[in-house]
Amino acid sequence: MAARSGRTIPALTLGAATALLAALTPAPASAADDPLRPYTTQQPRWERCDTEQPATLECATIAAPLDYADPAGRRIDLTISRIRTDDTRRRHGVLLMNPGGPGSPGLSMPADMAQILPAQVRERYDLVGFDPRGVGRSSPLTCGLTEDERTVLHPYHDATFPKDVQRARTVADKCRAKAADVLPHLTTRNTARDMDLIRAVLGERKISYFGFSYGTYLGSVYTQLFPRRSDRIVLDSAVDPALAWRGTLLAWPARAELAFTRWSEWAAERDATHHLGATPAAVRRTFWDLIAHADRTPVPTTGAALDGDAIRAEYRAFVHPAAATDRITALKAAAAGGPPAPAAPDELPGDNEMSAAWAVFCGDTRTWPRDPEQYRRDARRERARHPLAGDLAAGIQPCAFWPTEAREDATTVDNTAGALIVQNEWDPQATLDLAHGMHRALHGSRMITVTGGEGHGVIVAGPSCADTPALHYLTTGNLPATDLTCPAA
Repeated sequence: MAARSGRTIPALTLGAATALLAALTPAPASAADDPLRPYTTQQPRWERCDTEQPATLECATIAAPLDYADPAGRRIDLTISRIRTDDTRRRHGVLLMNPGGPGSPGLSMPADMAQILPAQVRERYDLVGFDPRGVGRSSPLTCGLTEDERTVLHPYHDATFPKDVQRARTVADKCRAKAADVLPHLTTRNTARDMDLIRAVLGERKISYFGFSYGTYLGSVYTQLFPRRSDRIVLDSAVDPALAWRGTLLAWPARAELAFTRWSEWAAERDATHHLGATPAAVRRTFWDLIAHADRTPVPTTGAALDGDAIRAEYRAFVHPAAATDRITALKAAAAGGPPAPAAPDELPGDNEMSAAWAVFCGDTRTWPRDPEQYRRDARRERARHPLAGDLAAGIQPCAFWPTEAREDATTVDNTAGALIVQNEWDPQATLDLAHGMHRALHGSRMITVTGGEGHGVIVAGPSCADTPALHYLTTGNLPATDLTCPAA
């Protein structure tokens, strides 16, 4: 659930980090008055992040308490970044950003968003990014996960379910062995507390915020914990905070089936070109015949050959009917002996990203079932209800075996925050139903729905019809009077 820029930010120099730590030594009297004062009064030392990034993007590392209930205890690093506005007359404050995940690094996000946001926004804000705790340059977590252990979606089969259970248990065991003392503190609530620490260190009374995908949930938790410090909040491609996190996964297949139906209608109208079937029913038969063939004889691609489960795992592509039609046409031809189909893009997250993701997914809530048989029943039921992807999302996850002490009660988001939610109608990850859940949780929010909009991300994918009202909100603080809909380009 993340935006990926493919960019990395190097560590600060050892000399700069040492000097900063020396400057963080708290005065006992100050700590007694306010346990967080040694953190909130830090003076970050800024320097250029990376010679491959714009010179205007600067980074600093600050300290944060591992456990906010014990500020005098162990510290962790938080690395932050910024591009400052040079318009002191129009400057409104800071626009803090998160690119999603969980587990995605965010240091490059100010530079990425500076290319998207218009000058009217850039002149009003310092654009501020950060690597969330446990991620990237912020005391990164690593569990030593294999490629198979970094995959979220796995098909269900009776014969392979014991292997699935063992995989999930192994991930939890690896993370416990590597970081048992850290796992209880790698949660969304603590990342939201880090955001408020960043606000204080930057000397701001309030922060504005732009969050994408998982970042929308993080932003909603911040508004719940710090309502008086939340300014202008933009949530791009939102998830339902009431469903974090197993409910989020279970929500994907229902929307996937709707997208699959829409695709079959689109392809049927173009049968003269693509020859997948003259009716939606015929197109669906073509697809399921391809799945059955691939289960018998995997379909050759320029990468690995794909069995039926691997083809089903590409279900998110159906929100883009034209691209999905090209993909299925190529796989069908390859299955019939034609040239290999193109390999699917490799989107597998790295060990740090996925280790941090499991920590958040599993640690944010105690609602994950503990009984493996519950996952078996759920996978069978969801496969019957949603044949395309139901079992992929319902299968057993490491959260079934996550340490009890590393879980916390789910955060109830229920407030009057004045946020702007922007949403594509056809988003395979932050689905329209999930976005409506966020809208219900934030009673003061407004929502812009891009009808016919395809894919994960609105403003981050830009340009779109949502840009103008979002720009107006960020520059004036005025939300639309009502919810809006506008057509995709």
